[in-house]
Amino acid sequence: MRFRVQINPTSQLLSERGLQVGGTVQKFIDSECMRLMVPYTPMQSGILFKSAKLGTSIGSGEIVQQAPYARYQYYGKVMLSSRTGSAFARQGESKVITNNDLNYNKSKHPLAGAFWFERMKADKKEQILRGARRLAGVR
Repeated sequence: MRFRVQINPTSQLLSERGLQVGGTVQKFIDSECMRLMVPYTPMQSGILFKSAKLGTSIGSGEIVQQAPYARYQYYGKVMLSSRTGSAFARQGESKVITNNDLNYNKSKHPLAGAFWFERMKADKKEQILRGARRLAGVR
């Protein structure tokens, strides 16, 4: 008895389900993550959230927040000038991270705080996966 097994290339299998970078499922995941991150993202003027829309190529699998202070806000630690100890640093002056946590204003986004993507993912992972499975035709 002989059997012949023919397996399609991985790229073809991924493409058929919309799972490749730039595919339908990846675009859904990127968009959902950005949408669901909003209540977790610190908000004063809205620039931090808008920077994610501007810096992200939907379907790339990577969310990029381009605001100059995004990293500072994300890790949630006070940073001070290495020369003066001030919260403000002159151009070209470096800052050092302290052990003091930032205090986030939660009036606009009650869930705002450090590590907003990780916290959103912990809370909403199953919701995102259900939608991705549905789009991919997987139960």
